[in-house]
Formats: sequence, structure tokens, C-alpha cells
Amino acid sequence: MRHLARPLLRHLWPQTRPKSTALQSPTMEKENGRVCSVGDVAAVQLARQCLLNGDVIALPTDTVYGLACDGNNEQAIQRLYEIKGRDEHKPVAICVHNIAALRRFGQAAHLSDELLTRLLPGPLTIVIERTPALSNRFLNPSTSKIGIRIPDFRFMRSLCAVWQDRPLALTSANRSSAPSSLQVSEFRSLWPHLGAVFDGGRIGLTEERRLASTVIDLATPGYYEIVRAGVALKPTLSLMEEFGIKPRKLL
Repeated sequence: MRHLARPLLRHLWPQTRPKSTALQSPTMEKENGRVCSVGDVAAVQLARQCLLNGDVIALPTDTVYGLACDGNNEQAIQRLYEIKGRDEHKPVAICVHNIAALRRFGQAAHLSDELLTRLLPGPLTIVIERTPALSNRFLNPSTSKIGIRIPDFRFMRSLCAVWQDRPLALTSANRSSAPSSLQVSEFRSLWPHLGAVFDGGRIGLTEERRLASTVIDLATPGYYEIVRAGVALKPTLSLMEEFGIKPRKLL
């Protein structure tokens, strides 16, 4: 029976614990200013304070390392694009705590709770039309849609929980067109521009993780479009078939 089935995307990628404390050495802390292990008891509150200050931070997700900031802070979003070297017309996603928050920022009345809880949390970005709750004019100015994530990673979920009703803008921690990062040392050149770097160790064991999240457009009721294959394509397509959602044919 459908309602008894376990989520296909949740726990698709097991979390990894930091394997080294090398980045917490006094030399590295002095050089960077603020590198913090996600296991530190003060890490979540430090991240929250950085966001309140309008800073851009780096942090681990369930796929790759990301850059994050307050999604409704105009200056922070502009800074995020500047640090990444990204064209402002290329959209970034937001990260939220739960399905209720997803519905607050995205028009998802046509998507059942059953479907959404089977898809999320996990390595998936759902693209839908945004709501007026996303008031930042610099957030994806070229589209009315927004990609929304609920990563299956403890630190991210904890941060989104204390961030409460605010959207957390999220993009991969690398310069635009460069490979995604699986450990903080891979985007070291960005450290001086960040409010803090939260180190969760290496994410995953294979290079496949660099594919990042699967991105699926579910804005049209009854139809889907795969925007990026990512790491969760197969289970995502399986759920689309199960729920009778059809691929949208491009004209």
C-alpha cells in the first residue's frame, strides 16, 4: 500500500562524520578567522548569527558543500552571487526546515503531503512557483519559480529549525563553472569572503556526489520536468510513476 511505503529518497546518502580535526588547528583558525566543526556545540548558533548579520557562510549538505545566506536579505543575495562569480540570472535554491515551510515559499497546493514526504528530506530540489513570502527582488529575478530543498543532513536541518520562518538561500560552494566541493579545502580560496566555514569532513566516499541534488520542476500540476539529473534521479522517477505524474513534453 502506498501510504506504508518508506521514503525512497530519505537516507539515500548516509551522513559522514568529520574524519579529521586538521582544519581546527590554531594556524588554520588564525589564517581563516572562522572555521568551525559542525560538531561544535556552538556551531548552529554561530551560523544563525552570521545569517542575521547578512553574511554568506559555507556548510555541508547531504550532497556537496554549499554557500548559504538569508534568502530575503537583498545585500546578502548580491554578495552570494559576487562570491560565487555567478550570473544573477542563473537561479539559486532555498533551503527550508519542513513541508509547511516549503508550502509557505512555494505554490504547492497541487502536491500532496504524501508525495512531498516521500520525496523529502533528501538530495532533491523541487522547482515550483514562488509565493509573495519570498520578497527579495534580487533572488532569481529572471523567473517566477523557486527551487526548494530540505537536505537530509543533521546540521542543515538544525540550522533551518532555528532560522524558523526565513528562507535560506543555497548554492554550491565553488566558483561558477568549477566542480562542486566535497570537503572544505576544495573551496579554500573563498574562505576570506565568508562569515564562517562549517566543516563536516568529507561528504561521501565517491565522486558521484559532485553531481549534486536532482532538480525536478513540478510547477505544472500533473507533470514534471527533470532540470538536472543529479544523484537521486532513479528514485525520483520511480515516485513520479507511482503517483501518476507524467513527463512534460517540451515544445
